[in-house]
Amino acid sequence: MVPSTRPVRERTCARVLPVNAAGEVLLLHGWDPADPGSPYWFTIGGGVEPGEPLVDAAAREMHEETGVQVAPGDLVGPLHRETVAFDWGPWHLVQDQTYFAVRLDLAPGQEVHFGGLEPLEVGTIDRAAWWTPEALDEDGTAVSGDLTRIMRTAVDAVGGGR
Repeated sequence: MVPSTRPVRERTCARVLPVNAAGEVLLLHGWDPADPGSPYWFTIGGGVEPGEPLVDAAAREMHEETGVQVAPGDLVGPLHRETVAFDWGPWHLVQDQTYFAVRLDLAPGQEVHFGGLEPLEVGTIDRAAWWTPEALDEDGTAVSGDLTRIMRTAVDAVGGGR
């Protein structure tokens, strides 16, 4: 692997895995703006503001990235924590990520939208879809090899598929 030439940006992130009654997890599809030819599926979430509790950041990110409002008290977890490093936009990000799950069954007419994306995110996320861990394993387009394991933990935590 070639070392990144992008400046390092360290940050703390809160991530959300919404799980529906069928045991599917809502994921986003997007890419590094510097490499649009290599898209992948990833979890909802992003940077924590100074002094912001992780669970509040997770709920805020859920709303910003999907248009769907969830209460911090509805989030289950933390389920998983990891540090990852990857290139995105102008940076080499080193992120301390904490994951939460939430049971989410969209009401008729309720849709995911990207109206709250940050300017740099606009044009790098093109859709959202519900995935089972098994289907995403088969598809092979997860952002990381750990994603489907974390998805299974989220499904178990909120009783999805039961």
